[in-house]
Amino acid sequence: MHSHYHTTSKLSRKIGPRNAVLKGLLESLILYEKIETTEAKAKAIKPLFDSLVTSAKKNTLASTRSIHRKIGRLAAEKLTQELVHGLQDRNSGYTRNLHIGWRKGDAAELMRIEVILDEDFDAKLKTIQDAAKDEAKTVAKPAKKAAAPKKAKETVK
Repeated sequence: MHSHYHTTSKLSRKIGPRNAVLKGLLESLILYEKIETTEAKAKAIKPLFDSLVTSAKKNTLASTRSIHRKIGRLAAEKLTQELVHGLQDRNSGYTRNLHIGWRKGDAAELMRIEVILDEDFDAKLKTIQDAAKDEAKTVAKPAKKAAAPKKAKETVK
């Protein structure tokens, strides 16, 4: 029995397997920027992805740690370092759900969920990556400490 306005879908799974499926779908959506899945799963991950992007846009240590708790390392790094730059101008609605037909085996309705990035995202990302490379080149490596001369071993007579 649900309380009022309870909108999350159970996806016919218990809490552990459901969280694992949602985490996997979120990671795939972030890494590949579009995925094909059933309608129920697409509708379930849309608000989760929106909340992840909103916290990534805050760019604080707490928000970064929160994102790392919810998804894997590679997906979290891509979201916080790359995708967030293509989503800065939007307040919400970071994804698009498109109906693509029915699955052949069980006639489940399939949807493609895509991340909506700015038109100039590639240019923004290129300038950010170039700036990071230039910054890495300008930072000089620390000089190694000079090794102290070794003392000759004294022979005992």
